[in-house]
Amino acid sequence: MNASTKQSKTPVDIKTVGVVGAGQMGSGIAHVSAMAGFDVAICDINEDQLKRAIAAIDKGMSRQVSKGTLTEADKIAALARIKTSSSMDIMKDRDLVIEAATEDEEVKKKIFKTICPVLKPEAILCSNTSSISITRLGAVSDRPERFMGLHFMNPVPVMKLVELIRGIATEEVTFSGVREFAVKLGKQTVSSEDFPAFIVNRVLIPMINEAVYTLYEGVGTVKAIDMALKLGANHPMGPLELADFIGLDTCLAIMSVLHDGLADSKYRPCPLLVKYVEAGWLGRKSGKGFYDYSGAEPVPTR
Repeated sequence: MNASTKQSKTPVDIKTVGVVGAGQMGSGIAHVSAMAGFDVAICDINEDQLKRAIAAIDKGMSRQVSKGTLTEADKIAALARIKTSSSMDIMKDRDLVIEAATEDEEVKKKIFKTICPVLKPEAILCSNTSSISITRLGAVSDRPERFMGLHFMNPVPVMKLVELIRGIATEEVTFSGVREFAVKLGKQTVSSEDFPAFIVNRVLIPMINEAVYTLYEGVGTVKAIDMALKLGANHPMGPLELADFIGLDTCLAIMSVLHDGLADSKYRPCPLLVKYVEAGWLGRKSGKGFYDYSGAEPVPTR
């Protein structure tokens, strides 16, 4: 029996949080964790990305101050609770570490193999994956019983939901401790079984994929499809606008996980979605997707 298995029956008391990956999701998770009073460490191999993350967190908190939902003193205190490093060593004293890297299984597995020797035996390890098997990811770690999925929605400071996903080996003490942590962040939680794409993206991404097929087949234009869903189904954003916001590469990655994992042709990624990703038209983050964002107003590209 290894050290982590011996420790796994102990009640979880999370005080320090680590976030691996300083992109939009990672910075958002760090933002809400610091706001909730946790000591936060962010790790990313790219020093410039770490600087961008801190700037984004500062900007987000300043927006909250201007809206009156946060005081300037609380903002200063929250920012002071965040530290950054390009070295995994910053994670050695963390009670909970959340991986928030790109939606690529091999990248995530490499991170877990690298970080596990650094972590203290009782630390909990979570993945913010939006689609990949938690059981499979946990199996490459040295603590599958202290591993689970903690899937935040984007943008993290605004969206209230967090999906909690057990792997086959995840112990109840791990699950209850992580759920309590999410509640302390002010989030609502839902529990999902470990099936491809879990709950939200199992429903959402095929809807987006179908919207792309509707465009691909010439049923409607970009504007018509988005307006139809906004006004006809009361969606706050049209599906193609939402795809651009999520990132077309992420949408494609999730559709591919669904298609591969469930072996059902209804999850076949639309060829037009594949083409856009191959062109580097990934949505807002690349400046072009189903809309072109180079001007004052987004303009449909098709």
